[in-house]
Amino acid sequence: MHRDLFPEIMPYETGTLPLSHGHEMYWEQSGNPEGQPILFLHGGPGAGTNSNNRRFYDPEFYRIILFDQRGCGKSTPNASVDNNTTQHLIADIEILREFLGIEKWFVFGGSCGSTLALAYAQSFNNRCRGLILRGIFLCAKEEVDWFIYGMGRFFPEAWQEFSNTIPESKRTDLLTAYLNLLENPDPDINLPAARAWVSYEANCSSLQIKQNIFLDSNNTESILALARLEAYYLANNGFLKENYLINNIDSIRHLPGVIVQGRYDMVCPPTTAYCLASVWPEARIEIIADAGHSALEPGIRRALVKATEMMKKIK
Repeated sequence: MHRDLFPEIMPYETGTLPLSHGHEMYWEQSGNPEGQPILFLHGGPGAGTNSNNRRFYDPEFYRIILFDQRGCGKSTPNASVDNNTTQHLIADIEILREFLGIEKWFVFGGSCGSTLALAYAQSFNNRCRGLILRGIFLCAKEEVDWFIYGMGRFFPEAWQEFSNTIPESKRTDLLTAYLNLLENPDPDINLPAARAWVSYEANCSSLQIKQNIFLDSNNTESILALARLEAYYLANNGFLKENYLINNIDSIRHLPGVIVQGRYDMVCPPTTAYCLASVWPEARIEIIADAGHSALEPGIRRALVKATEMMKKIK
């Protein structure tokens, strides 16, 4: 039997932590205060956390830790790209771990959260007990090009709307054009671009689940943070050298790993997960035949819960 998400729970503790360069992190803990620590890393970057992120883990077994990365969610300042890189986020995770007094934890991340999970684990493998990764993204140039142009082969109507937001003379480089609009301080300029960006991604993200918290949201701060930070990180290839995460796989080869990937994931195509699994054969990969990108696709969420249940056996 494959169980679905665990029931909704509320945090037993929340707080904020000062970070470098004027950033402040929102964090929370739920589940069992004496349980095995597991860290959730949200995607985007810029998506922030939500209540469903607590539901992949048995709350009687796990001490569940969520935080909003720089510039998004309840962290401040909102939508800030200043001093916001993968290296900053790795350092922030360590600040949180030390603050919470955790020696080692499981790390769980999807989409760009899988990028950050791998980058963190490769920097601090002595602090990780195991990795659960979903919808693999490694920040390679071809992955960025796929997101901006390739998804349009399967969602031409969504891509047409995405492209039409940019003046025709600037459509040869949509990413740069979007980044310029999104980084403009004028809401009359940045918000229409943000809505177009988020709509494009949301319409390409799911095979079965058609609801999207950002697509249906009136929270302009969340929409701007997601679009601006995604464009900023994509334009900089995640602040990682090409093939960095693949070339450093030996540093985490000893860690238990599970990779969950939707067969019809159009945002992060399965070829990337397959590439990761091919150089990390010690990890277990599960391709979900009837799923897209979203973590809430029925097959994806059941596989993720199964993975967290499997990790209970790790000593």
